[in-house]
Amino acid sequence: MKISSIHGAVRSSRHRHHHRHHHRRHRGWKIFWWACGILVLVALFFAGVAWHNLKTTTGDMYNSAGIVKSRDANKVLAQERSASILLLGTDTGALGRSYKGRTDTMMIMTLNPQKKTTTIVSLPRDMKVNLPDYPEDSPAKINAAYAFGGVKESVKTVQEHFDVPIDYYVLVNMGGMEKAINQVGGVDVKSPLTFDYEGAHFQKGKTYHLNGSNALKFSRMRYDDPQGDYGRQQRQRIVIMALLKKSVSYKTVLNRSFLKSVFNSSQTDLTFSDMLKLAQNYRGINAKIVQDHAQGHGQNEDGQAFEVVPTSEQQRITNLLKNSLKN
Repeated sequence: MKISSIHGAVRSSRHRHHHRHHHRRHRGWKIFWWACGILVLVALFFAGVAWHNLKTTTGDMYNSAGIVKSRDANKVLAQERSASILLLGTDTGALGRSYKGRTDTMMIMTLNPQKKTTTIVSLPRDMKVNLPDYPEDSPAKINAAYAFGGVKESVKTVQEHFDVPIDYYVLVNMGGMEKAINQVGGVDVKSPLTFDYEGAHFQKGKTYHLNGSNALKFSRMRYDDPQGDYGRQQRQRIVIMALLKKSVSYKTVLNRSFLKSVFNSSQTDLTFSDMLKLAQNYRGINAKIVQDHAQGHGQNEDGQAFEVVPTSEQQRITNLLKNSLKN
């Protein structure tokens, strides 16, 4: 055989070997990328299912306030401006209570992302007000607004009485609050006084890590507090701010277990999209916390015991809230 023929055979053999090797390598990469594609599709599928479940869960919590707000709340969040939320707490869902009742707690909260400040103002549950849609039943205690006209009347009363916009509301019964605190692993609070309540002991100046049950005990006691309901309002604010510090985040908003634990006990006109915007764009609002309350004095009128907030005090609260909403 000629030398050239031998060389040609060798080259041909090498070419076939190289081609087979290249083909196997190319096929290996195809299998690899195909497998990656399948994994990505599976991941997207489960992410889509999780996202749908989250939207469904938060959708179960959604309930419109049923009134025309003072301003467009959607624009407020879209433009990352200061937002206001009315927090309403009821006594249902705890201690075996299931009736509608009145709002045991009413707080106006403002979130200012530019100033990185959260302002929270408590309103006396017995504050004397006029109910916009129930003039024949006025004056009345502010906590009766919910009993008469639900969330709609509560939001409308606060919005008109203090002349401040209420962008959103959150209504939580005490059972829901207990579950929410347990879901975030408890809250840390510093007791402003020494007291015992329902088997729990708290000492002034001492910090406690509380589960949901003990957090309710910490915030519910009223009659043994020298400041009465105002002292209870203070402890309620302490618990709520402690809960907010742990819950206003993507981690919690996207945690279905957390949302499921509270949706049966809560309602709000914040949509899932609104919650995500708050978690993303309002994360620094806890850098500074301003706490206050509307101070009144007791007064009996036609057999009813009201807490009367003077005009000057009412205006002070209005000014505080309006300033907290300035960007």
